Amino acid sequence: MSKEILTLQKLKDMEPFAIIATGITTNPILHNEPVRWVAKRGEIYDWALYYHYDFNTVQYVMEYGDKCFTKSVIKELVPCDEEAFNMYRF
Repeated sequence: MSKEILTLQKLKDMEPFAIIATGITTNPILHNEPVRWVAKRGEIYDWALYYHYDFNTVQYVMEYGDKCFTKSVIKELVPCDEEAFNMYRF
């Protein structure tokens, strides 16, 4: 899990498609087994979090992973303020 709070300004300062944070988690909402997750910025300063089996690479998860749509999981894995959360690409 990322320890820094993601803010709208941090999103704006990042390069497009930059990785915001990544890790492996066991979260029953996502899957019964551990999953690798990747949060990445979009072309504009929007962002999304993707996940897939933990044995896959970060690149694989970014390209083929499932998008997370659960606010509590998103905010647990990538702590963010409301302005940054409102830029999440649902």
